[in-house]
Amino acid sequence: MNSRTSYRSFLVIPTRWMDNDAYGHVNNVAYYSYFDTAVNEHLIRAGGLDIERSTTIGVVVETACRFHKPLSFPDVVEAGLRVTKLGRSSTRSACSGRARRSPSPAVISSTSGLIAGPGARRPCPRKCARRSSRSLSPERTERLLN
Repeated sequence: MNSRTSYRSFLVIPTRWMDNDAYGHVNNVAYYSYFDTAVNEHLIRAGGLDIERSTTIGVVVETACRFHKPLSFPDVVEAGLRVTKLGRSSTRSACSGRARRSPSPAVISSTSGLIAGPGARRPCPRKCARRSSRSLSPERTERLLN
């Protein structure tokens, strides 16, 4: 499930000099930044998320990364995104990070998140998100499902 074709949305992100650590490769924490950028760019562009007016928010509750090979500046990262599960008030997604045009990923992450109300940050069922005129549309997100 790690081939490029198993991911539905992609964002090209250049590495920065500051992303490298003392060992000469992209530091592990930088990958989380790449994936956060890829997910939010997709939610805003394709999902209709309006971060200023939405009545729901996404809350990350768990993440994991598996590293396969190093990347380093000036590599260009191709971040792939796919939704693996869309529940009533939660999502699971996977991201891959690979050097541009590389057939295999350098890193693969998984994330569990909740659709929540911004005040109490309690789970909000998908119907709550649907009522939000500017929130992420679950119907649009379902297009990313495998």
